[in-house]
Amino acid sequence: MSMIKLKNVKTTYEGEKTPVIKDINLEVKRGEFLTVIGPNGAGKTTLLETINGLLESRGEVIVFGKDIRKFGTEIRKNIGYVPQDFSCDSLTPFLVKDVVMMGRFGKIGVLRSPSKKDREIIRKTLSFLGISELEKKPIGKLSGGQLQKVMIARALAKEPEILLLDEPFSNLDLNSRSDISGKISFLNKKEMTVIMVVHDISSIPERCKRIVLINNGKIIKDDGREKVLGG
Repeated sequence: MSMIKLKNVKTTYEGEKTPVIKDINLEVKRGEFLTVIGPNGAGKTTLLETINGLLESRGEVIVFGKDIRKFGTEIRKNIGYVPQDFSCDSLTPFLVKDVVMMGRFGKIGVLRSPSKKDREIIRKTLSFLGISELEKKPIGKLSGGQLQKVMIARALAKEPEILLLDEPFSNLDLNSRSDISGKISFLNKKEMTVIMVVHDISSIPERCKRIVLINNGKIIKDDGREKVLGG
């Protein structure tokens, strides 16, 4: 059974007439690792946002066997999403642990006080990503690479079944890129379904065996790594 199924999907931004993605048919099974590639403006980010139910679309978008438009709030409790663009003002008062806990609120609800278990999950998530020492640091004082790791931690705080990553390596140095790549592969080994967008194909982890190429809003290729990348 597919964990994610898109059938004849078309997504158009509000106020626009031309769809950003169109005629999208895609199925992703539990535990798959899929990377989406393509030129700038091809529709890669829009595809992730559509799967996450953040944009209005036509066609079928089924996640966990349910329509994302009807059950979006429930479905997103089990989806971790790391967007491409995020920024923090240097005066932002939130600490790293607060921001990561915000991801946990996506699972437990904003009206519930975090339990001892929730705080332990945050602690383990920070440790897993190697950023425990940043726990009490103001989010606005972080470097770009540190902030990237915190945003990944926020997504993982949900303990999601699906992880959507939009350019997760963009602000990382080579050592951090290799480290996070390994962490993502480890999560996938544990049956987490991963869909990742990258522009640099050299950053695609070896564990990822399926590549989707998008151009002009359409899926051009959807095949094994060697067949799409040619190597």
